[in-house]
Amino acid sequence: MSGAGSKAEQFEQLRPLLFAIAYRILGSVVEAEDAVQETWLRFEAAQTEPVSTKAFLSAVVTRVSIDILRSARVRREQYVGPWFPEPLVADPYEDPARSAELADSVSMAALLLLERLSPLERAVFVLREVFRFEYDEIASAVGRSEDACRQLASRARRHMDAGRPRFDADRREREELAERFFAALRDGEVDELRDLLAADVEIIGDGGGKAPAFTKGVIGYDRVVRTLEGLMPAIDVVNLGVEPHEVNGQPGAILRDADGRVFGTLALDILDGRIQTIRGVLNPDKLRHLGPVGDAWAINRKVNRARRHSP
Repeated sequence: MSGAGSKAEQFEQLRPLLFAIAYRILGSVVEAEDAVQETWLRFEAAQTEPVSTKAFLSAVVTRVSIDILRSARVRREQYVGPWFPEPLVADPYEDPARSAELADSVSMAALLLLERLSPLERAVFVLREVFRFEYDEIASAVGRSEDACRQLASRARRHMDAGRPRFDADRREREELAERFFAALRDGEVDELRDLLAADVEIIGDGGGKAPAFTKGVIGYDRVVRTLEGLMPAIDVVNLGVEPHEVNGQPGAILRDADGRVFGTLALDILDGRIQTIRGVLNPDKLRHLGPVGDAWAINRKVNRARRHSP
């Protein structure tokens, strides 16, 4: 791509790829955007033209992301309750031939599994397994030999394969099941909900200590049914909006208050025609990139009042 247009034009063509790499390494929309911006500043300041603009920018954004991740991991160890990635409602990088694979690689389940890898393992895995970079390019990006990168990739691959999340292959069936789930939740159709949940279904939330969430998880069919059933009257009473939307490449929803402000997202893991896991992100710090953020604590108080007064 070198020589094809101005620096700014070349960069903008590659921006979706750079963000996609950074987000998968970092699990944060805001930090990924920061990494991409820092990559642009370094590219703009470079005195010589790279042989391959794609290879140069990919290497820079990878190095910047590794540095950010190393400092972020300390904060995540001190995080209140479960840590989930910042919800991604649209991946700017597209490859029609690999759309399902790319969507699964950005799922909440996959990103949580990546969290268990070292920053170097994570970066090498993302570049090799997700974006198909050659080992010489990866070696240049992370500052290790090709042999070392092969070993890093092998270790990461074994770990990911051991816990790799499984999803139903037919994405349309997943979307239709999610639509039924959210419609049943809005309409108070408990029997419909019962038909959609797996026996070991789980609800778990990330509030970061800044919003109410199921931090310890609600596990098991009966407990989850009771929990959802208890929320149904409140959804109607306080006019909570449940807007079906893809979240991290999987069926999900954006939750809005009566004024249309975002106060959370839900992402569903679906396997064998049943919902296995419901992950909620309610930490307002992780929602600001989606628009104005509502007060989840105020909504929770309204919901609790509605539940107490429901027949």
